[in-house]
Amino acid sequence: MTDALLALRPWEAPEVTSWGRLPMNAVDRRSGALPLDGDWRFQLLSAPDAPVDGPWSSSHVPGVWTMQDTDDLPQYTNVQMPFPEYPPHSPAANPTGVYEREVDIPAEWAGRRIVLQVGAAESVLLVHVDGRPVGISKDSHLAAEFDLTGVVRPGSPATLRLTVVKWSDASHIEDQDQWWHGGITRSVLLYATDPLHLADVTVRAAYSGELRVDCRVRDAGGALPDGWYLAGELDGQPLAQDAEFDRANVEDERVSDFLGEARLLTTVPEVRTWNAETPELYGLTVRLHRADGTVADTSRHRIGFRDVEIVGRDLLVNGERVFIRGVNRHDFHPLTGRTVSYDDMRADLVLLKRFGFNAIRTAHYPNDPTLYDLADELGFYVVDEADIESHDHAHEIADDPRYLNAFVDRVSRMVLRDKNHPSVIIWSLGNESDYGANHDAAAGWVRRHDPTRPIQYEGAAKLGWADPELASDIACPMYAPLEDCVAHALSGAQTKPLIQCEYSHAMGNSNGTLADHWAAIEATPGLQGGFIWEFWDHGILQHVNDGRPVGRGGAGLYDNGVAAPGYRWAYGGDFGETIHDGAFIADGVVFPDRTPKPAMYEHREIAAPVRIECFRHEGVVLTNHQHFRGFDWLAAVWVLSLEDGRTLTAPAELPELCPGETAAVPLPFALPEDGGEAWLTLRVTTAQDLPWAPRGTEVCVPQVLLRAADVPQEPVAAGSLAAAGSIEAAGSVEAAGSVEVDDEGLLVHPLLTAAPALSLWRAPTDNDELGGMAQRWRSWGLDALVRKVVSVREDAGRVTVEAEYAGAAGVVRHRQVLTPVAGGVRVEEEAELPEAFDDVARVGTVFETIAGLDLLDWFGQGPWESYPDRSAGAPVGHHSVPVDGLFTPYLRPQESGGRHGVRRFTLSAPDATGLAVVLDEPRQVSVTRYRAEDLTAVTHHDELVPRPGCVVHIDAAHRGLGTASCGPDTFPSYRVAPGVHRWSWTLRVL
Repeated sequence: MTDALLALRPWEAPEVTSWGRLPMNAVDRRSGALPLDGDWRFQLLSAPDAPVDGPWSSSHVPGVWTMQDTDDLPQYTNVQMPFPEYPPHSPAANPTGVYEREVDIPAEWAGRRIVLQVGAAESVLLVHVDGRPVGISKDSHLAAEFDLTGVVRPGSPATLRLTVVKWSDASHIEDQDQWWHGGITRSVLLYATDPLHLADVTVRAAYSGELRVDCRVRDAGGALPDGWYLAGELDGQPLAQDAEFDRANVEDERVSDFLGEARLLTTVPEVRTWNAETPELYGLTVRLHRADGTVADTSRHRIGFRDVEIVGRDLLVNGERVFIRGVNRHDFHPLTGRTVSYDDMRADLVLLKRFGFNAIRTAHYPNDPTLYDLADELGFYVVDEADIESHDHAHEIADDPRYLNAFVDRVSRMVLRDKNHPSVIIWSLGNESDYGANHDAAAGWVRRHDPTRPIQYEGAAKLGWADPELASDIACPMYAPLEDCVAHALSGAQTKPLIQCEYSHAMGNSNGTLADHWAAIEATPGLQGGFIWEFWDHGILQHVNDGRPVGRGGAGLYDNGVAAPGYRWAYGGDFGETIHDGAFIADGVVFPDRTPKPAMYEHREIAAPVRIECFRHEGVVLTNHQHFRGFDWLAAVWVLSLEDGRTLTAPAELPELCPGETAAVPLPFALPEDGGEAWLTLRVTTAQDLPWAPRGTEVCVPQVLLRAADVPQEPVAAGSLAAAGSIEAAGSVEAAGSVEVDDEGLLVHPLLTAAPALSLWRAPTDNDELGGMAQRWRSWGLDALVRKVVSVREDAGRVTVEAEYAGAAGVVRHRQVLTPVAGGVRVEEEAELPEAFDDVARVGTVFETIAGLDLLDWFGQGPWESYPDRSAGAPVGHHSVPVDGLFTPYLRPQESGGRHGVRRFTLSAPDATGLAVVLDEPRQVSVTRYRAEDLTAVTHHDELVPRPGCVVHIDAAHRGLGTASCGPDTFPSYRVAPGVHRWSWTLRVL
C-alpha cells in the first residue's frame, strides 16, 4: 500500500477532506444501481501503512468490523477521546480495514459514466481499483462518490479495494457521545449514467403551492451539447410544456460551457400541504433530454409543500406556531452497531410516532438517508445535524484554520444531500464544539445556499440566547433549568424561539418532571419544546462467557428489554477498554431492543392530541391539542373506574374540533352514588389503518377525577415520639390478640419472611449516583442504618414499638402501632428525620413475603412504572401484573418497579390465597424480587439472583427521579424533607 495516497498520510492532514471525490448532490441514483453489499475479502491491519500480506478473512458490508469477530472491539467514550494524541494526530496503533472484491462491470454500461458510491466509512476512506488510486474521503456519516469511468472496462471484472482507517484527524471532530467503531457502515453500490447527466436537483415547494425545481446539468466529456432540455411531472401531470432550454425565458439562469442550469416552475391549485400531522407528499420526476428528445437522465423525488420561518420569537410551520416534541436519535443497532436496516429505521419512527413524538434531531451527524425518506412519509420535523463534535478539544479546533475546510465541507455536504426533504426544517452546525470562526464560515455558506430554513447551534446560542450576532437563529440550550427558560421568555428580551436541543436526560430510571416542563412550555409564549436525550440505550448484545459482541446472528436473544441467559447488554468498559465512560451510553427512552421504557408512556400522555381539561356541570371539557387537524382520525371509548372494583365502559363520540378548540361533552354514565373514588378515562385509538399504526392502536388515555375518595372515618392516631418509654420485656406483648411480635419488636406473620421495617434507602438510580445524592446518602449511613429497640408496649392487644435507626449523620426515631383487625393487622407508623437528613431517597416501610405470591393486583396508577415526578402517563384504575413483570430492567440495576398513587393492593398465589394491603392514602409502592442491596451490589442484570418471595416497599414519601445524571435535578417539591412523616396501612390475609 505504499502509493501516493499513503505518502500523503491523509489520516493526519485535516486540510485534506477529500481527493477525487465527486460533489455531493440530491439526485436519486438508487434505480438501476448495482448493489455491492455482502461479504468482502477482509484484512485488519495494525496501521494504515502496514503491508497487506496476511491471510484474507471475510467481513460483511455494510457493517463495522468491531462487531464482526475481530480483535478490535467497540469502545465507548463521551467527553474524552479514546487516545491521548492531540489534534490532528492519531495513535500509531491504528486499526485499518482493507476490503476487497471483484466486480463484473456490466457490458451494457459501455459509453456511460460509471460511479462508485460508498454510503459511509469510519473514518478515512481510500479507494483503489485494480491497484490504481482513485480517491479519498473523510466524514464518517455521509456518502462518497468516485468516477470510475476511466479505470474500469464494461464487460470486464475489476478489483475494488476500500481501505478504511479508524483513527485520524477527523476523529477529533467526530468525538460524539457514542461507541467508536470502524468499518463501512452503509451500502456500497455502482451506478451508471449518460455522459450528459443531472448533477443536482434543488426543490423549493412552498405552502402556497408554488413549485420551483432548479437543476444543474453536466457532461462527462466536458462541454455541454446543444439542444438539451428538462421536463418534469408532478404526480403524473406535466410541470411545463417540454421545450428546449432557452436562457432568455428563464429568469436568472446561468449557463457555461461545462455547467447548465435550468428551472421548472409551476403552481399547484388546492395543494395538499405537508406537516408532521398530515405529511402529504407528491411524486416529482425530473427528466433530462438530449436534443433528439430521448431521455439522458432521470431523478425521482417525494416532495412536500410547506414553509418554515421564524417570526419574532416563534418558529412557524405553514404559518402555525408548532410545539417541538422531539428526541435525539443515533443510527444504532445492538447487533450491527452503526448499520441500521430500512425495517429497523421504520420501526424506530413508527414507535416514536405512537408515543407522541413529532421531531428528531439527528444526533450528532447526518443519519442514514433512508431515515429522511421515512420522516417525510410518516411525519417528523427534523433538525439535521452536521458530523462535527470536537468535545475534548473543542475550544482549540473551533478557530483552527487547518479544520476550516472540514467544518464547511461537512455542513455543506449535509445540506446538499438533504435539502429536498420537507421533514428537514432546521440545519444544525454540529454539537459541543465550542464556537469559532469555522462555525461562522459554515453558517455563511448555508445562509447563501438555502435561505428557506433557519440554522441552530447550541455552542453559539449558549453565549447569548437573544444575541442576533451569533450563528444560531434559535436559542437551543442543553439542560437549561426550567425556571431560567420561563424567566427568559417573560423577560421581554427574548428575540428567538427557545427550543432545547437536549433536555430530560433519559439515563436509567429517569425523565422526572417531564410533565412539569411541558406544563410550563404550553403555558409560556416563547417556549416551543425540545429534544429528549435520547432515543436508544446503546447496549451491545454481548456473550457473558468471552465478552465478545454477539453480532449479526443474535436475533432472538433478547425480549422485552432483557437479554437471554448467557448474554447481557454491554456498556462502556465491558469490552476491556481502559478509557471509557461507563453506563453513560445507556441513556435512552427505549431499551437496546427498542422496548419502550415507562417514560415513553409519560411522554405519550403529555403529547396527547385529545385532552380532558376539567369536569363540570355533569360533563367534561375536551380540547384539541393538535396544530393542523381535527379528530376524524381518532376513535374513543369511555371507561369509568370505581374504587370498589367496578369498571364501566361506553362508546365515545369525539366532537368536531379544530386545532385549539374546546367543547363540553356530557358524561357518558350516571355516576353511581356508591363505589367510592371514581375516575373517568377516555381511551383514544386510531380510527383507521395509518402508515404508523393499525386501526385500534392506543394513542392516549386522558383521565379526570369525578369523585374523590371518602375521608377515612378513623384517623391515624399518633402521639409524640417524645413520650416513648423504656424498653419492656418482650413477653408482655404476647397478649396482643392476633398481633404477634418477636423479641426485637418486629411483627410476626405467616405470610411474611421479613417483618415490616423502616426504609430510607433505595438502590441509587443513575441520576442519584451522577447527581451526587447517593454519595451523600452513603455518607449519612442511610444504606446501613442500625436499628435499636427503645420500647415495646402492649395495651389491650394493641402493640406500640418504639425504635431508633442510627446513621453516621443522625438518628431517626420510628414508631409502629400494631392493632389487630378482622383478618389482619393495622399498622400505624411515624418517623422523625433529623435536620441532617434533609433530602433522603424515601421514608416508608419494607417487608418481604413468602414464595408463591406471584400476582399483584392494585387500584392506583399503572399499569406501568411511575414515580412522584413521572406519573402523568399512568392512569388510575384497576391493574393486574405478574410480580416478575413489575421490575424494569434498566441496563445498570437500580431502583425500579415503583407504582405511584396506589390505594390498595393484593399479592396472590394461583389458588387466590395471599395478602391484601389497604393504604391510608395514595402511596408509592413497589413489589419486586430484589432488595435494594441486591441491586446496588451488581453492575449487570445477568449477575442478579431473584429472591423467591416479594420485596415490598410502602412509602410515605419517595424522592422524585429528576434528570441529574446530565441536567437539572428533580424540583424541591419532589424531594423528601426532614421532620415527622406519618402513614398507615392494613394487612389482611386473603
